[in-house]
Amino acid sequence: MNETALTSRWVTAERKALREMVDRFTKKEIVPFLAGWEQEGALPRSLHEKAAAVGLLELGTPESAGGAGDYIDFLIVNEQIILSGGSSGLCSALMTHSISTPHIVASGDEYLIDRYVRPTLAGKLIGSLGVTEPGTGSDVSSIGTRAIRDGDEYVVSGAKTFITSGTRADFVTTAVRTGGEGHRGISLLVVDTDSAGFRVASKLDKMGWLCSDTAELTFDEVRVPARNLVGEEGTGFRQIMRRFESERLLMSVQAVATAQRSLDLTVDWARARYTFGQPLTSRQVIRHRLAEMSRQVHSARSYVRDVVSRWADGEDVGAEVAMAKNTAVFTCSFVVDEAVQIHGGMGFMRESEVERHYRDARVLGIGGGTNEMMNEVIAKKILDN
Repeated sequence: MNETALTSRWVTAERKALREMVDRFTKKEIVPFLAGWEQEGALPRSLHEKAAAVGLLELGTPESAGGAGDYIDFLIVNEQIILSGGSSGLCSALMTHSISTPHIVASGDEYLIDRYVRPTLAGKLIGSLGVTEPGTGSDVSSIGTRAIRDGDEYVVSGAKTFITSGTRADFVTTAVRTGGEGHRGISLLVVDTDSAGFRVASKLDKMGWLCSDTAELTFDEVRVPARNLVGEEGTGFRQIMRRFESERLLMSVQAVATAQRSLDLTVDWARARYTFGQPLTSRQVIRHRLAEMSRQVHSARSYVRDVVSRWADGEDVGAEVAMAKNTAVFTCSFVVDEAVQIHGGMGFMRESEVERHYRDARVLGIGGGTNEMMNEVIAKKILDN
């Protein structure tokens, strides 16, 4: 990757040092074990503790809640893990706190921050975000998991599905219905997974992100302290929507990094692989494919980083965030497909890293808002002007 072509905001001396540290960490603590974690279907809790020990989990969280750095620092960590041989699936599991704790931090509730956020950033707890339900999909306003107030507690009943880190989580920041129908009736509650009535109904098998455990959860009259309410009743939908942009930018960065890593692996393969006595790079069709892969990666990275920087500066870039996500996802889809094709039979083998990226890339156009939902966001901005 040509760092000189990137904006200075992403290549400061401090961030170069951060990348070097993440590179060392990834090659020592992740790459040698990733295939085994893919087979096991989950990451060990010890990896969270190791990542916290070197300061990776605290980045992007305000200092007032035990964090450090800003969101770009957090994005750089995700990007570099992938560029150094990790995967987007690994990032999704290791960094689940990025979707389970921000709502708590934003609420300013010191009790909840001390009880859940600080231990999570220290690698002592693992959190999940429970929003999606069977039958509702992306329609957050239609969730049915009910929380009924009973004195100093809420009684929660319902189900959640596609929950990242759901089998390992110590707590789930859960979207529940405390009021009437529609988005105004939704609130957020932090539910401890050791509570009576909480159960991991099933561990879900997926196409990709194999090292990232995903679960279906059930709540059978789970009693949750009322003090675990995040913010005020009826504000859950608004809280969830506010966090979507950061999640979409994270997935955009992961998509571009996956594409870059796949391109790097493919260039190395094409140089080393000989057919009919000549390296693959001697074939014009291969050179042109590599050129197109590189063009798309560079274009997507430049746009994503521009949108991230504007978002970090507080600009209203909701439509641009949607554009960035789709741009990154479409680039990643193209590049990983070309990478497998150029690798030939080896690209179809589980021992090949590009095979994993090919599988992992597919979910990026679904999670955080589907490609179609992103186009709706973009269309609304165009048509309302």
